[in-house]
Amino acid sequence: MRLLPRMNDVFDDFFDDRFFAPSTNAMRTDIAEKDNSYVLNMELPGFNKEDVKVSLKDGYLNVSAVHQDDREEKDKKGHMIRSERYHGTCSRSFYVGDGIKESDINAKFDNGELIITLPKADEKAVEEKHFIPIG
Repeated sequence: MRLLPRMNDVFDDFFDDRFFAPSTNAMRTDIAEKDNSYVLNMELPGFNKEDVKVSLKDGYLNVSAVHQDDREEKDKKGHMIRSERYHGTCSRSFYVGDGIKESDINAKFDNGELIITLPKADEKAVEEKHFIPIG
């Protein structure tokens, strides 16, 4: 009987949707140290460049992504057979120090990957203690 297998076709890709994916995979980040900079590679599959925002406030680099997806499928007669909505957000913050300005940071988004390059902050010299000799 073919009716039952065909009815299951409606649900074939339903459970492959991002809604059922574990949220721990969102915004996986690799941080690499270069000579004069740090490079953050962040995975944002399913997001577009317009969905992603990067900001710097109080020494924290903040990355957030918001995605909304509305899908509607109709049969040949125009009757709705499936309608789904998805709204997802994720965000990460990294302390980068107070010495970095927005103009020092470079961000690029390509094919679901956000690459952020920021300079290393100048290390503050540790002040050497001076003692007064006691006579």
